[in-house]
Amino acid sequence: MAYSNSRSVRFQDDVEFAMSETSYCDSNDDDYSKNTEPTWRSCSLRSRVCPDKPFKSFRQKVLSRVFSEDYDSLVGSQIGLFDPRSHIIHRWNKVFLVTCLVSLFIDPLFFYIPGTPGMQCIDVGVPLEVALTVVRSLADVLYLVHIFVRFRTAFVAPSSRVFGRGELVVDPSKITSRYLSKSFFLDLVAALPLPQVPKADTLGFLFCFMVRDSSIVLKPLCWQFLIWVVIPYLNGSAINNTKNFLRLSIIIQYIPRLFLIFPLSKRIVRMTGVMTENAWAGAAYNLLLYMLASHVIGASWYLLSIERQEACWREACRLEGLSCRYTYFDCRSLGNSRITWNRQSDPTSFCNPSNSFYQFGIYADALNFNVTSSPFFHKYFFCFWWGLKNLSSLGQNLSTSTNVGEIGFAIIIAILGLVLFGLLIGNMQSYLQSTTARLEEWRVKTTDTEQWMRHRQLPWELKQCVRRYHQFKWVATRGVDEEGLLQGLPVDLRRDIKRHLCLDLVRRVPLFDEMDERMLEAICERLKPALYTQGTCLVRELDPASEMLFIIRGYLDSDTTNGGRTGFFNSCRIGPGEFCGEELLTWALDPRPAAALPLSTRTVQAVSEVEAFALVAEDLKFVASQFRRLHSKQLRHKFRFYSHQWRSWGACFIQAAWRRQKRWRASIELGVTEGRRDGRSLSLESSEVPNPRAGAAVFAARFVASTKKRETAAQAGKPLKKPKEPDFSMEDEN
Repeated sequence: MAYSNSRSVRFQDDVEFAMSETSYCDSNDDDYSKNTEPTWRSCSLRSRVCPDKPFKSFRQKVLSRVFSEDYDSLVGSQIGLFDPRSHIIHRWNKVFLVTCLVSLFIDPLFFYIPGTPGMQCIDVGVPLEVALTVVRSLADVLYLVHIFVRFRTAFVAPSSRVFGRGELVVDPSKITSRYLSKSFFLDLVAALPLPQVPKADTLGFLFCFMVRDSSIVLKPLCWQFLIWVVIPYLNGSAINNTKNFLRLSIIIQYIPRLFLIFPLSKRIVRMTGVMTENAWAGAAYNLLLYMLASHVIGASWYLLSIERQEACWREACRLEGLSCRYTYFDCRSLGNSRITWNRQSDPTSFCNPSNSFYQFGIYADALNFNVTSSPFFHKYFFCFWWGLKNLSSLGQNLSTSTNVGEIGFAIIIAILGLVLFGLLIGNMQSYLQSTTARLEEWRVKTTDTEQWMRHRQLPWELKQCVRRYHQFKWVATRGVDEEGLLQGLPVDLRRDIKRHLCLDLVRRVPLFDEMDERMLEAICERLKPALYTQGTCLVRELDPASEMLFIIRGYLDSDTTNGGRTGFFNSCRIGPGEFCGEELLTWALDPRPAAALPLSTRTVQAVSEVEAFALVAEDLKFVASQFRRLHSKQLRHKFRFYSHQWRSWGACFIQAAWRRQKRWRASIELGVTEGRRDGRSLSLESSEVPNPRAGAAVFAARFVASTKKRETAAQAGKPLKKPKEPDFSMEDEN
């Protein structure tokens, strides 16, 4: 095998072309005399095939194999072939599968064409015959289109299936020979319009006569069909010929059309992995096949009932001798002799299921309920119900006569019902179980959890917490491992999915509202969903802060005691759009962060069911180090405004300033009061070294004020420490 080394197109030549490369390079190139620039497809190919000769054209190179990724741009638009793994072929397979099912439903309806309209004879329903002929002809056209599509569909070379998707064989001659040797004749037999010619003695000869001599395929097939199938049955009446032709044509074509469904379904499954995307559609498909079998059984039972009724009439006719003719039972041969015979004798009165003259067996219901003389819809639904009932009961309620054909038909019903009912139950169970597989896994996991908690003797409060968490997680995720599912996808696809799921939610966080798209995509890619039930403690004060949470739904209580300080307590409520764990962001922005994680300054506890996104320390540090905009001062004010740590520090700072102002005012008021009492001025009270002659009252006042100040400071204790400022040293680089 020789391969071309084009940068844009990859293809593989056959051995025949590789053997003829030398002669091709030595051939005369006088035809390539025009000053035309070679196309991009032929540049690299010319250097490989004959570098010293000008290259003629890429179209002169006959491709026999091509890679799938190069198929659309190289072959599909040039020679009109289809990729068997393309969406067009996949859709056509589904359309043709529906066509096959419709055709399998229409063909048994031809059995309802004969009927007994009440004149003790058998007639053909012309309106039903015309309607079925039109619909069946439309279905046959789609069968012919399917044959054309198969002739124009490439196939994967068996020798190229060693690795990857393989190479497509695009040589039309090889595609044709492969299709002719495999399934062409089966498709051709299935596409022949046999049931549309019930009057084969006239329409068949007329059709074959009108076929032109230039039609090499249709004319021999048509005459052979008339010679071997139609002509042997033309000796009887028209009704007998119609019944025999219908029975033979339906049997000849129904089996190939039924077999076409299985390879077609296999191709659909091989292309997509499943027959139907929805489990309920798969269950309905199997149920449809079961009802289709009931439809076929009912139609066959109807045709055999008419045949048994006519057999009874013939038996009674033989008793009368020469005065009765079999043609009298054909409604198209009504005449004076038939009317005279009908007035003199009535042999059809013997054909009654209650009469012991003739045993109808399983066909007695057709005569008891006048099914053969009823309108089409009445007899169709009755026969369909009869077939469904006996197919589901495996023919246990059938009371047959000694007729061998009738017994064989009952045996077929029993065996077919047993096989199809087993397949229906098995397939529907598989499809329906797939819809509840996650629920069953959750039920088993819940049972294991309950057994483990009972074995470890957990208290009732802890058991309730575990149950609430599992219930909340099931409601939120439906048992799907989202992280595991995303990890199995390519990086770019995982990034797009994360962007779709998280971008709008991340934009709700004011801290990220003004960031650009690249930064938000990087953050979304590393966000992990987190679920918390009511009462869950997310982080405790002075514990390492391992993640930063961005709240999407629910509320949290955040409180601090300033490191366990006695008499100090600060609490706030965190809602949707806010965050907690800002100590981790300060640590990540530090150009020289400590090895240990920062300690949390607050205790965070869920007061309701909370859905949030978590950004762990490593991911947050990566985002902060990769994107310099996080080092800008633009986020400083937003960070301080939405940070509950900074809010608490600001509140404590304001309270401390207010207390200082209050103490200062109290000291001034006390000094003024004491000064007035002693008749001294306020300036004497504010001097650094009081006059010893001022008296003991001034010293006493100063001592009391100093004592109160020390007591107030002792009560206040150590003030709340100011949060560490993030490093914005790179802010001026912009």
